[in-house]
Amino acid sequence: MTEQPVPQPPQQPRRLVRRTDDKMIAGVCSGLAAHFGLDVTLVRVLAVLALVLGFGSVGVAYLIAWAVIPKA
Repeated sequence: MTEQPVPQPPQQPRRLVRRTDDKMIAGVCSGLAAHFGLDVTLVRVLAVLALVLGFGSVGVAYLIAWAVIPKA
C-alpha cells in the first residue's frame, strides 16, 4: 500500500516590494534582500561597491527601482 501525498495549499508568489520597516534610503536593498532570502547588509554592501565600481550606472538602476518597485 502506498501513501498518498498530503496536498499542500497553494502558496502566494513572492512579490518584490520596497520595505519601509527596514530601509535606509528607499527600501530597495531591503526589499531585494527579503525577496531573494539574503542578508540585507550583504545586499547594501554589494550595492555600494557596484555603485563605486560601476561608474554610476547602478545609481541610475537604483533610482529606476525606487520609482518602479511598489512600497510594502
